[in-house]
Parts: sequence; structure tokens; C-alpha cells
Amino acid sequence: MMLDWPDYRRQLGAGVKEIGKLSPDTLKGYAALSNAGRASDILGAKTRELIALAVAVTVRCDGCIATHVEAARKAGATREEIGEALGVAIAVNAGAALVYSARTLDAFAADEN
Repeated sequence: MMLDWPDYRRQLGAGVKEIGKLSPDTLKGYAALSNAGRASDILGAKTRELIALAVAVTVRCDGCIATHVEAARKAGATREEIGEALGVAIAVNAGAALVYSARTLDAFAADEN
């Protein structure tokens, strides 16, 4: 079943608002972290959002995907640019699996002794 992403963003916003009521300092801290890159704007909004999408895929965060797809689109990201960022996420995840596969073989070898 495909997610209704706009509806999900609205639901997520309501949930975040509720957390803000329960723990305003937590939400303020999150906002400060989220806005830190905007102050210097060295990478630019579009690049930051493309990185955020790759990370969102890597950490498997639907809320992050919903939020950063919208922001990337507003920052001018194209479908092709998003596709390239997703390719980076796929490569990094495959690379991580490769590294941890080598670690697994190392752990197996250590148990042989």
C-alpha cells in the first residue's frame, strides 16, 4: 500500500506539535539543530535537502522522507537530482553491508580459535 504522503505530513505535523506542547525545550533543541546549516548556507538549501533525503533513506525514516521531499522540491530539486541522491544512499547502504559482512567473517574466524 502506498502512503498518502501529503496526509502523512499533516499527521506528522500534528504529532510534532503535540510533542512541542509536552516538551517544548526538546522541540526547540531539534529546531536549533535543523536550522544550524541555514545560518552559514555554505551548501545551499537544495544540497542540504538532497543530503537529508539520502540520510532519511539510510535511517529508514518515513517522516524525514516526507518532510525533506517537500523541502527539496521547494528548494528546486529535480526528480533526477533526487534519484542521484538516492543512488548515493543505496551505495552507502550496500557499502555498509559489505563492511559488516567482512566484520561477520572476522567474528566467525575469531570463534574458530
